[in-house]
Amino acid sequence: MKVLIFGSTGLVGSSVFKILNTKSSYKEIVASTRKDTNLFDYEETFNCINEVKPDIVVNAAAKVGGILANNTLRSEFIIENLKINLNILESLKLLPNIKLINLGSSCIYPLDAKNPIKEEYVMTGSLEPTNSPYAMAKLTAIEIGDALAKQYGTKIVNLMPTNLYGPNDNFSENESHVIPGLIARMHKAKLKKDDTFNIWGTGEPLREFLYAEDLAEAIDFVIQNDINEKLLNVGSGKEITIKNLAKLIKEIVGFEGKLNFDSSKPDGNPRKLLDSSKLFNLGWEPKIELNIGLDTTYKWYLESLNL
Repeated sequence: MKVLIFGSTGLVGSSVFKILNTKSSYKEIVASTRKDTNLFDYEETFNCINEVKPDIVVNAAAKVGGILANNTLRSEFIIENLKINLNILESLKLLPNIKLINLGSSCIYPLDAKNPIKEEYVMTGSLEPTNSPYAMAKLTAIEIGDALAKQYGTKIVNLMPTNLYGPNDNFSENESHVIPGLIARMHKAKLKKDDTFNIWGTGEPLREFLYAEDLAEAIDFVIQNDINEKLLNVGSGKEITIKNLAKLIKEIVGFEGKLNFDSSKPDGNPRKLLDSSKLFNLGWEPKIELNIGLDTTYKWYLESLNL
């Protein structure tokens, strides 16, 4: 099989490229970046897919960020992600022999969805307000894909991963997700020998995390086993409070100050655990424990500072 990966330099795309290249069943893995293809442009997107002629397209391209970025750059998050998804999906309308592995996000599910969150809960309630534009872009991609599948026979599997982390993540202090944000800020606090470290919210919300290479292994599993479920959750099945996560990162980073939780700042969704039993029952399961993944991620971050 020949695989084309869009967004190949990001957290997910780089992990997919790395993992698939370890498998002997793939003829070629083509890593596309914004340097060779502008995914905001339909013609460039279509031409890339048509020239590569892949059997599989993995859509790992997206504008992503944490709670602050999602809540302040609301227009960019919905417009840019809509453009990317629309151009990839519309291109495949004319290429029905290509299968798309489309990556979404657990934020597509309603704020008050019962936990663990099942795939059938999609579009059954209101979204979490701080990241609803991003979620709407992902939901729109699912709906467009469903329309293409019914009208043109396009083959699409939508994978909804839980909160991801790992090497090649965005470690920006203001636009990153919780794990890289905590790692970057806590490392700087350690170097400055700060007495306290401030964290948004109460620390009580429960979150589920998945190492990005585990998601890449799940994508390989879906491809190799020719799984054609419309929507599949991909999670670890394990939860941790933000407070305990921060304590774990504190230990790994070696920060000696006190953690201070600012309850005047928003917590976001109080709990968000995916029900990944469909994928588990098909035979896939994650391998990397959180403490091991965090340690590996921190070491990668330290190496990246010296590049």
